[in-house]
Amino acid sequence: MEEMGKYIGAGLATIGLAGAGIGVGQIFAAYLAGALRNPSAADGQFARLIFGFAVTEALGIFSLLVALLLLFAV
Repeated sequence: MEEMGKYIGAGLATIGLAGAGIGVGQIFAAYLAGALRNPSAADGQFARLIFGFAVTEALGIFSLLVALLLLFAV
């Protein structure tokens, strides 16, 4: 029963990876749409794009870490 709980918890923790993938897609889609509308402002928004990508990807990595901790450390 305890083993089953670990696997269910790890599976639920990996939902954050799907959320991170969707978030990264949304960030790049919004940047591309904005850059196509106003190409001269695209360079000024690139730093915000990279920051948003890094934060979103970090949340995905944290959820993977939680899943691995549930599987192997508990």
